[in-house]
Amino acid sequence: MRNKIAVLLLALCAQAGAQQLLWPDGAPGAEKRHGEAEKVENSYVSNIHDPSLTVARANPRHANGAAVIIVPGGGHRMLVWQNEGMVAAKSLNRVGVTAFVLKYRLARDGGSGYSIENDAAADLRRALRWVRAHAVEYGVDPQRVGVMGFSAGGELVSLVADNPEPAPPARQDAVDKQSARPDFQILVYPGPLGVPAKAVAGAPPAFIVAGSNDKCCMPPALALYQQLVGASVSAELHLYADTDHAFNMGQRSERLSDVHWPDRVADWLSDGGWLIPRKGESPQGVPAP
Repeated sequence: MRNKIAVLLLALCAQAGAQQLLWPDGAPGAEKRHGEAEKVENSYVSNIHDPSLTVARANPRHANGAAVIIVPGGGHRMLVWQNEGMVAAKSLNRVGVTAFVLKYRLARDGGSGYSIENDAAADLRRALRWVRAHAVEYGVDPQRVGVMGFSAGGELVSLVADNPEPAPPARQDAVDKQSARPDFQILVYPGPLGVPAKAVAGAPPAFIVAGSNDKCCMPPALALYQQLVGASVSAELHLYADTDHAFNMGQRSERLSDVHWPDRVADWLSDGGWLIPRKGESPQGVPAP
């Protein structure tokens, strides 16, 4: 059964688009494990040593040039690849957004030797740079590239979007010349790392969602929202009643409000002007990177 699930997952990835390695010759510090096979169990992915993006392109009939890098959760032990990755990508595709689902190094995967603040966050920064470097190839606007993170992935979003970037990597290439600052951020029941944030004054607009009963991740969601608003950053917060952690894209809840929360993201993206082609210009009123 596990082999069948793994085959199905690989087939879904193939339908979505090719898996693009962020560092073709191996991620910095992980070169010795370059090429090591990932593990797939019940659609959860672990043993990731080659960070990559799986591309889910919007239908050309309504693709609008917006792009979102999706960062699945999984406690930094594995990735909830399907429910917080590919399902989210398809939801964004419906409103014309091209999605890039990130596989990042897992700091709490036994014996990995990676860290969240350095390696995993570096993978997301590299993903932002990679998408901008390949913007023409995928028909996306390099000034409308956002990030969307679930739980542990939300921690990475906050670490990258709302906190200072560390010193540039020692090993650089053409991709590293691009900006690693997202143009907008979507945090879905984000974990506590990165909050309180240390660079909210220059943070991008934010959409934040969590369950009111989520003891882990409702407090940082609320705290980050308050920080952003206090710094005059455009932010929107949804806390759903009687809802706990990991409601994914609404599949794991019988509450209609939870089921329809992705519609609120689409509304927010539309209201912010992110779904309108701008010929390389940011929406009106949004600070330049």
